[in-house]
Amino acid sequence: MKTRAIKTLTAAALGCLLLSATPAIAHHSFSAEFDAATSGTFTGVVTEVRFSNPHVRYRIDVKQPDGSVVSWEVQAGSVTSLRPQGWVDSSIKVGDIITVEGQLGRNDAKKVYVRGVTLADGKRFGGTEGNNSNTARAATNDRNVVTADPNKDYGYGKQNAAAPFDISGAWRQGYKFKVTVDDLEPKPTPFTEEGKRLREANTKYDDAALRCIALGLPRIFGNPYNLDIHDAGSHYLFTYVEHNSPRRVWMDGRTVPENTVPTSNGYSVGHWEDANTLVIETTHLLGGWLDGSGLPMSGEGTRTVERITFSADHLSADRTMTIYDPLYTQPLVRTRGWARGEEVDVTEQDSCDPASYYSDIKEAGLLDKYLTP
Repeated sequence: MKTRAIKTLTAAALGCLLLSATPAIAHHSFSAEFDAATSGTFTGVVTEVRFSNPHVRYRIDVKQPDGSVVSWEVQAGSVTSLRPQGWVDSSIKVGDIITVEGQLGRNDAKKVYVRGVTLADGKRFGGTEGNNSNTARAATNDRNVVTADPNKDYGYGKQNAAAPFDISGAWRQGYKFKVTVDDLEPKPTPFTEEGKRLREANTKYDDAALRCIALGLPRIFGNPYNLDIHDAGSHYLFTYVEHNSPRRVWMDGRTVPENTVPTSNGYSVGHWEDANTLVIETTHLLGGWLDGSGLPMSGEGTRTVERITFSADHLSADRTMTIYDPLYTQPLVRTRGWARGEEVDVTEQDSCDPASYYSDIKEAGLLDKYLTP
């Protein structure tokens, strides 16, 4: 793996370049903005704090060997993902001296995606992903371990008489998680000519996530934030922590009504294929992106089929989503999991603030392009 030299780091930091890193655990267009193969460690003074979704941001001044100062933008994960680590709005304040480890912006942009932050007093937030430490391995392995108690009932009560068991309650979507960037099979991506043209035209500024627009399906299927399910008898109500998004999965045999308006989560109908497998078909989706890399989605012609196969003890599930879209010559497949567990947090997500998106397009001179009706 090649690591690009960073001319703007302090002399001491130049010797602390990290040799490896993994893609961001995020849903936005990380690959369009940052280079996963180039990482660095450097120290600066915090000059600005934006602790809000979709991504927490800081500005730090880094002093150069010649005495000059360069301002760097530091991006972190969402508020939703940072808070469980004890990383809150007051953790890093203007005036603090911090040491940042992370992956660097493309095209020599003065920005970094955080993998770890250390305060002057030694307190640390986050961690360096991609290293060989026992801590990093344990964190990765824990995501894929089902810790639920088989003697505990995690549901709220089964109302649908046709359902073989109760799937209501909280589910951890981080189980068997993969980054929702370039995660669809097969590869290479089987574009049509129009699909390829649209993919090449997409830039990071076209990502709805950066504008605080609910991602909807199929991206929300792949994100790591938790899910709450209520069994209403005629339908399951899925409530995703991501953007506090509700979704109804109709289980009463109905067909899609005429004149159904496309929405971010579309119109979903489901049925139990057997005692352990729930199948959900969704249509009437809005157009957008299939993943965080900018794979285009037609919307009008998109159809998804989810197969959710539960374990024998009903404490976990393997999920497969097949995406049928006219922009691709073959169906695309995404796989993830669900798991029960103690204290799976399904409280409301913090609100999202698109201010950083508009600051970015203003700085890039793109206000006219993206704000023109």
